[in-house]
Formats: sequence, structure tokens, C-alpha cells
Amino acid sequence: MSDRKIILAIDGPAGAGKSTIAKRLAARLGFLYIDTGAMYRAVALWAIRGGVALNDSHKLDQLAAMAEIELAEQGTRVILNGEDITSLIRTQVLSDAASQVSALPGVRRALVDKQREMGAVQSVVMEGRDIGTNVFPKAQVKVYLDASVEVRAARRVRDLRAKGQPADLAVVAQEIRDRDNRDSTRADAPLRQAPDAAYLDTSLMSIEEVEEAILKIYRDRTSNGKG
Repeated sequence: MSDRKIILAIDGPAGAGKSTIAKRLAARLGFLYIDTGAMYRAVALWAIRGGVALNDSHKLDQLAAMAEIELAEQGTRVILNGEDITSLIRTQVLSDAASQVSALPGVRRALVDKQREMGAVQSVVMEGRDIGTNVFPKAQVKVYLDASVEVRAARRVRDLRAKGQPADLAVVAQEIRDRDNRDSTRADAPLRQAPDAAYLDTSLMSIEEVEEAILKIYRDRTSNGKG
């Protein structure tokens, strides 16, 4: 392998397991983990704190451009304007708010610029909704993770309850359906599988199985004359 920068792009809907897998892969490969969703959550948190409506595109565009977002400790901690907000943004309220904020073209442009800057300086594992289609369309390795709504809802409920947050399966399932619809129908960079992305349905797969499957894809696409 050469010392060129590698982009491993992981896309997929909410609850497909992108964050968990991306963190594991980044640690395994020694790459920076970039959680793009956390960046949108950071902007949403700043907006909520400042009383900015989540559909105020002008003010949100400004916040996104001004936000100083740092992904520390190999991407596992999120710093917004010098404040560690890692634990503050992992709630269902911020998840829904981030989905609304991410639908605004100006916000997406500002954060995509930041994401591309990160990917230009070192090899990264980046996950989100439009990494392989919009942020890094020329990424060497692209994976689209998916799972049934029922499985994704069960995973989200388990995660929320583990953090001491109340969660109802039927409510979470509907929130996921609503988010899927928002993400896939927005005008700017909608959620979709890139034509050259490997598709993985993780519904019946363990974390370890998903990790190994993606590592195989990674090796196939960065070797045999391509590395």
C-alpha cells in the first residue's frame, strides 16, 4: 500500500449501524473516524441553544459556516467552539433536529467543505447519508449499509435505553420511517446508494460479521493493482 490518502465512505439510513462499524473500522485501520451526523447535530444544538428556528435557512447557514467543529480522539469526541458536546448530542431530539438541519442546502455546503478538508489531510472512515454520492464521489471504498426498519428501531431503542433514556419501539420505528422519508426526498444530496457502492443488509449480521465483510471489500478495492 502507498501512503496516499484513503477514503472509506459508509452511507445508509438511520440505525443501520454506520457509527458503530465506522468507529471499529477506523480503529482497525488507523484512520480518522468522521461522524458527519455529529457535525449536523452540533449545528442543530447551537441553533436550539440560540433560539434559532430549525427552518431558518439564513441563520442556520451562518451558524454552519461559523461553527468550529473538531473531531477529537480519533473522532470519538465532538468539540463545538471549544466545548465538548459529545454526550449532549446523542438524544432523539438532536437526531430529529439534525435531520431537519441537514435538509438545508446552505448548511450541507458549509459542512461538506469542512468534511472535505478533513479528508484531504489523512485517511478517513467517514459515515453519513451522502458521503459516496456527494462528499467524496471518488472515494476508493464505498459501502451502503442497510437493515429493516424493525431491526433499526430495535437497535435504536436498545442504545437509548442503555443511556438511560426512555424509548418506545413503535414511536422510534415511526421516527425512523419519517427520517428515511426526509433523508431520501430532500432536494439537496438525498440519501441513496452510490452506483459503485457495495450493498450490505446488516439485519441478520453481527457487528463482527459486518466489520469483516467491509474489511474484505476494503482489501479488494485497495489492492490487486489498485493499492
